[in-house]
Amino acid sequence: MAADLLRGQFRSAQRVVMALFFCAGLSLLSACFSSAEPALIPSPTAPPPTQTPTATVVWFPPTATPTLPPTAVVTPTVDLRPQIGPLIFEDRFTNGENWVLAQNDFSSIAFGKNELTIAIAQPKLYLYTLRNNPQLSNFYLEMTLWPNLCHGEDEYGVLFRVTPNLDFYRLALTCNGQLRLDRFFQGKAAVPYPKTFSGAVPPGAPSSVPIAIYAAQKEITVFINHQFQFTLAESVIPTGIIGLFARSVSSSAVTVNFSDLAVYEILP
Repeated sequence: MAADLLRGQFRSAQRVVMALFFCAGLSLLSACFSSAEPALIPSPTAPPPTQTPTATVVWFPPTATPTLPPTAVVTPTVDLRPQIGPLIFEDRFTNGENWVLAQNDFSSIAFGKNELTIAIAQPKLYLYTLRNNPQLSNFYLEMTLWPNLCHGEDEYGVLFRVTPNLDFYRLALTCNGQLRLDRFFQGKAAVPYPKTFSGAVPPGAPSSVPIAIYAAQKEITVFINHQFQFTLAESVIPTGIIGLFARSVSSSAVTVNFSDLAVYEILP
């Protein structure tokens, strides 16, 4: 009986202990859950930040279609040379009867090989020679001048319409690249075309200078190196012969050759 009682008490005590262990387990489990970090709830995915748009690089930007200038119409160069007629005469400077020749210690006018040479060894000296025929009124003259020794404003050139009273026109070229047209009439000098620099007149020496003179009844036109230089209304001296000259303006010697003289009629 006592044994049964003890057995019953033991069972009761066992139940109490098991109950305590169960409660303790629940408490511990509850404590574990309460102390654990709460589960992370994912927040809604935010849209990526809006990027600031950047300018697109245009490597070959379009340009406005250029307006092309109007096409230039090329017109032929106007030929200012006059219409010439038949040859009146040509001179190869082989006949001494046509020209006045001379020589002294300071100067000479002499023939070379198909040329006439004026040489001056003295400063400030003017030397000229005349062709004794023909008398020319309206004509077109061509020839080549060869300054071989000259400096600065030393001069050389052609006389035309020279009268027995020594009225004449003088086309003068200088060794520094200028040209001038003089007129001597009744003892008075005038300069219808003043001394002017021209790119057609070569400066210095030696050089070669083709010239042309168009002398009509009321007009004189000059070409140098095949280039037009000037036209003058000029009719004071109507007719005469032609000549050649050189002048030593500087203190140096001057030597000029003249060749290939040809004179033509002028067509009406």
